[in-house]
Amino acid sequence: MVTGAASGIGRCIALALADAGADLCLIDINEKNLQETAQEARRRGVEVVTRICDLSQPAEISAASNFILSTWDRLNILVNCAGVIHYGPTDAMTDAQWNRVVSVNLSAPVQLVRELLPTLAAQDEAHIVNVCSIFGLATMPRIAAYQTSKFALVGFSAALHAEYARPGFGITALCPGIVRTPMIKEVETDWRNDGFTIPAWIGTSPEVVAAVALKAIRRNRGLVVVTPSARVFWWLARFSPGFVEWLNRKDLIRRLFKAPESN
Repeated sequence: MVTGAASGIGRCIALALADAGADLCLIDINEKNLQETAQEARRRGVEVVTRICDLSQPAEISAASNFILSTWDRLNILVNCAGVIHYGPTDAMTDAQWNRVVSVNLSAPVQLVRELLPTLAAQDEAHIVNVCSIFGLATMPRIAAYQTSKFALVGFSAALHAEYARPGFGITALCPGIVRTPMIKEVETDWRNDGFTIPAWIGTSPEVVAAVALKAIRRNRGLVVVTPSARVFWWLARFSPGFVEWLNRKDLIRRLFKAPESN
């Protein structure tokens, strides 16, 4: 089961799993793009079922869990990839904006894991991949709700790994840096309005993240940070937190991404 399978990282992980021979249950709220992913996966010769689901609604999440268990009597891989972000001052966020980010990014993966964990744990081989973020390990301003959800998802994944990991059953917190996805394009628009841009060299493609995700499943990795720039940022946050705090206080992280002035 892959959530957020209609686009971005979720779509690429779904297709990579199909290339590896896995039958798929694909979850998303965008029906048109979800069906496009499903058709592409079926061309790989695997069975694919789909489910439209608003992951901010607990009842729809439970219906999706029941759907997969009634369609197939087992589940070997769960990939929680669906995510949303809000960029802007935290004190200006509405309750609806905050709750949507936390619901989709954190509450939904937690609920899916809790509902499907007995089935996953009963398999000889199974794996959970929670797609987190470098911003679940290190901080920057103006994405507080997103960071709250991702820090918690990293912690949830680590707790699951400590309790359940064994040969044949793993839990991975996958923490990409900047990835060129539709979600990042939304943030980039907001950044440009603030006079900043995301340099091409700092990011990577969702296909690269998908390849890393499959490697993490095969190697039963607990925590994986994707992209060299993300790993450098993480190391700075771990070993020199005061320096990162100073960067944030001076707003220097965003200033490094200052958009070129137009003529």
